[in-house]
Amino acid sequence: MNMPVPIKEDMEQLAEDLFSRSIARVQEAARHARIDPETLLRMSAPRRTVEVSLPLRMDDGSLRMFRGYRVQYDDVRGPFKGGIRFHPQVDLAEVKSLALWMALKCAVVDIPFGGGKGGVEVDPHQLSLAETERLSRAYVRAIADVIGVDRDVPAPDVYTNARTMAWMADEYSSVVREHAPGVITGKPVGRGGSLGRDDATGRGGYYVLKEIEAQRTWKPGNVTVAIQGFGNAGQHIAKLLHKDGYKIVAVCDSRTGIHAKDGLDIPAVIEHKNETRRLPDVGDTIDGSSLLELDVDVLVPAALEDQITAENAANVKAEVLIELANGPTTGEADAILHERGALVVPDVLANAGGVTVSWFEWLQNRAGTYWELEEVHQRLRKTMQRQYRTLHARMTELDAPMRTAAYAVALERLDRAHSATGTATDYR
Repeated sequence: MNMPVPIKEDMEQLAEDLFSRSIARVQEAARHARIDPETLLRMSAPRRTVEVSLPLRMDDGSLRMFRGYRVQYDDVRGPFKGGIRFHPQVDLAEVKSLALWMALKCAVVDIPFGGGKGGVEVDPHQLSLAETERLSRAYVRAIADVIGVDRDVPAPDVYTNARTMAWMADEYSSVVREHAPGVITGKPVGRGGSLGRDDATGRGGYYVLKEIEAQRTWKPGNVTVAIQGFGNAGQHIAKLLHKDGYKIVAVCDSRTGIHAKDGLDIPAVIEHKNETRRLPDVGDTIDGSSLLELDVDVLVPAALEDQITAENAANVKAEVLIELANGPTTGEADAILHERGALVVPDVLANAGGVTVSWFEWLQNRAGTYWELEEVHQRLRKTMQRQYRTLHARMTELDAPMRTAAYAVALERLDRAHSATGTATDYR
């Protein structure tokens, strides 16, 4: 799966195109939604964008400057909510797209958050642990005035984790001179994090797939699965499905992939991957593009955006796709897959387990009481099942891709909040 690294100008153009396409998808879905035109206008641009410069003293004594962003898209239903990523290709257009998706995602699962996103343009692999901590704290100091327990609640994302969030929450508390654990979610359990947050994204997708299993009366042992992307989300859904008897025949990471038609020993694959950072040398070697086109029942894109496009969608044979990645399927590919009868469960539902358990963490921080793991799982299962059934019914009514149904439902929920304070029709 080794890919040439695009130059920065190309990446900025791709990100800008990604935002334009995201807005176009929202506009298309709006044709199927019962909303006031003002709601669509409000969703056409973020409420606020923040760009900061972060001076960082390196371990060798030199000074480097890093660029950071926080985009706050819409908060009509509650505080802005969204992750912070550390990645060399972070830019404003990409963060705007992700913030828009978060606004829609929170509305799809009907939790009281808006949409936000943040990031720092940095290659975290080039930083020491101490440099990463200093950068994390510098970022929070720079955006402290625009985040808060009732204002904007960040979380981990690409190349950030529970420890990163612990540093950020600690720094924020130092800045405001008060204990405020609810300002950041995805923290370690010992610092106010929620049980069940570590596998929430993969588990949420798993609960959705169990609903599909019931609808289609599948026998798990007869269902084959391929997973593109074997990080946190990909590993956790693989572990849960394997335990239920599903046949995981292929997985891949950013380097390579493995394929075994009789199924992989998922616990052994996960153990090897986490110990060596590489997949084991078992089965046949396969790349990420070929994995997408395997003759399997279920495909789980859990890697990067724009993996299934107009160029390869006709070759995708899976009848069900569970999008654990953000934006892995383009609009053109959506239409091709829908025409063929495939069910694509969109990212705004399929990977919403993470933000749902982040909401649980926020609630627990505010109440000062914490739930047992089984309660977290039960609440997550109930949320994912209920919203899947809502979207499936709307998809059937519209005879459209589930993404269109999801966006329509999200826009209507946002519309109820925006319209509550009046629209132009009230003044005529």
